[in-house]
Amino acid sequence: MIRAGFYQYKPVFGEIRRNVESVLERLNEIDREEADLIVLPELFNSGYQFVSRREVSELSEGIPDGFTTGRLREFARDKKLWLVAGLPERSGKSFYNSAVLVGPKGPVATYRKVHLFYEEKLWFNPGANRFRAYNIGKARIGMMVCFDWFFPEAARSLALAGAEIICHPSNLVLPHCPDAMVTRCLENRVFAITANRIGSEQRGGRERLTYIGQSEIVDPQGRILFRAHRDRETLKIVEFDPREARRKRINRYNELMRDRRTELYNTGRKSPF
Repeated sequence: MIRAGFYQYKPVFGEIRRNVESVLERLNEIDREEADLIVLPELFNSGYQFVSRREVSELSEGIPDGFTTGRLREFARDKKLWLVAGLPERSGKSFYNSAVLVGPKGPVATYRKVHLFYEEKLWFNPGANRFRAYNIGKARIGMMVCFDWFFPEAARSLALAGAEIICHPSNLVLPHCPDAMVTRCLENRVFAITANRIGSEQRGGRERLTYIGQSEIVDPQGRILFRAHRDRETLKIVEFDPREARRKRINRYNELMRDRRTELYNTGRKSPF
């Protein structure tokens, strides 16, 4: 069994130290034996609506040597748990919308968002990493970030890599994702933890972005184990058995992964449109 969940909240744009410390203060309410894995939202430390490349440069950090990853490392060590958190990453002259996996012994992996959404394309480089699974002891987890949900190949790739839990830091504005993740879990027989934010942002004369909340935990049968409110700060931990995600049999005749007809799929081909 694993105790895993999310923290849904509203960051203050640009206030990295304030955001990180307020999140860790809230998470510090969790007893050491109460949680094994917590997922935080996309860009949880910075806020989302950048208006210039300069802002991106000023607010992005190195991984693992930046302030945010360092504080997450300290917290994970003290609480003996794992964290997945979204943050803007600086690597040389490039910037990424990334998620970092940190455990009791330090940072383990970084995932750079592959499918950039809307004005993210103005500020960030798309990730070129493959979707991978990581062993955190009680489960194998994979990472994807927000708009990756729109591409079923992302979740399928994580399932094929052996992920039992998809950790999904998000800043969702489209209304469809909470219900779509039910399908992603059902069609891959995996758990998913979507950690979204709440509130809204309207900066630099750009259109207002309103975040839909509804962070959730979904099981391999497509059942919603918990879904948060649209605009309420929420810290939620649920206990479940990640081994359920290893059972890919649908009935006595059908097994999800073996029944795929990969020779007939157009995976990897360019769209004719």
